[in-house]
Amino acid sequence: MTKIPAVHRIALLFNGNKIFDRDIIAGIGEYLSSTRASWDLFLEEDFRCRLQGIERWQGHGIIADFDDPAACEALSRVSLPVVAVGGSYADDSDYPQDTPYVATDNFKLVKLAYDHLIEAGLQRFACFSLPQAAVNRWAQEREKAFEKLMQRDGMEGEIYRGVGTSAPSWDTTVEQQIAWLHTLPKPIGIIAVSDARARQLLQACLCAGIAVPEQVALIGIDNDPLARILTRVPLSSVIQGTREMGRTAAHLLHQMLHGGRLAGTRILVPPAGINVLASSRHEAPSHPHVMQAMHFIRQYACQGIKTEQVADYVGVSRSSLEWYFRRELGRSVHDEILRFKLDVAKDMLQNQEHMQRSIAEIAVSCGFTSVQYMHAVFKRELGCTPREYQDSQDRQDRPVQNEPIQPTLN
Repeated sequence: MTKIPAVHRIALLFNGNKIFDRDIIAGIGEYLSSTRASWDLFLEEDFRCRLQGIERWQGHGIIADFDDPAACEALSRVSLPVVAVGGSYADDSDYPQDTPYVATDNFKLVKLAYDHLIEAGLQRFACFSLPQAAVNRWAQEREKAFEKLMQRDGMEGEIYRGVGTSAPSWDTTVEQQIAWLHTLPKPIGIIAVSDARARQLLQACLCAGIAVPEQVALIGIDNDPLARILTRVPLSSVIQGTREMGRTAAHLLHQMLHGGRLAGTRILVPPAGINVLASSRHEAPSHPHVMQAMHFIRQYACQGIKTEQVADYVGVSRSSLEWYFRRELGRSVHDEILRFKLDVAKDMLQNQEHMQRSIAEIAVSCGFTSVQYMHAVFKRELGCTPREYQDSQDRQDRPVQNEPIQPTLN
């Protein structure tokens, strides 16, 4: 008779309002789906992390976000097996000493963003961070990574923390961000410690009429689909290896539940890649009229704008603007609008959050006048239909079920 595996009751202490935590949870789920582990998962109904009374919880194990100091404190009183997940630290003493720890590699996250901006031809850099606080330790670690890279390359990068946002202070916060942006030399590459922070700064740039990415090339960290939806200029972002972190954390706890002794185990997970979109696609400085036009196109191309509207915004005649575009870029204003709409359509077709949308809906969202027109543009520019493009990307991006990193048992 086949032995039924034991069912373990496992608590996941994460804040599901954050993309980082949601993807960790998804990675844990992927591990359970691909193994014989049988877990009953305890999560708060609204996916928020509530720690009160956790030391009295009658379960078998816990996986928790240790970026939250309250979680570290509460779980220090727990006798159950615990696996910690969080950010990496430059100082080894900042890690929990007796708890297995799976970390996102903060230095490699920032380095990947920095290398991308270097490759875009930028020579000046800044970091947009968060105010110093115990709950923002991960952001301060990303600042340290930025400073280390600047020192390595003999450059002086500026770090700006600003203030935390709230409804009453929103206008003041944006004004302060704009004032900081005006003090920076241009062009400049800015690394934001999160997509949420990058989105705020992108809005400040647009409010101030600062061209993105010609004057400010901006990149965030998290690859949060919500941040992309909420910005007029598509936001570039470093993709954290969060799902791999979740799978690895689940694997460690699975071993501990079966007698594995992993105290002090530490695993750093590198970023999964980078999603390069319009906000960081910096090109060599162009004529001011072309720069203004590109700034307008990136914000409104998908709303069906025409060349005449772009010329009106810049304040020159259509023929003059066309001449500038031909001279600077080797293409027309219409070609640039179409190119931007095509890039947005490609991004939507290959991203999971848009997979359920029809081709017709995507065509409308990208500003194409009809499905047939978008179909014709794809065939002419890419040699395939929108559906064929989506299918090819789906095949390329289909994840390979790798085994989590195998730690050495103590």
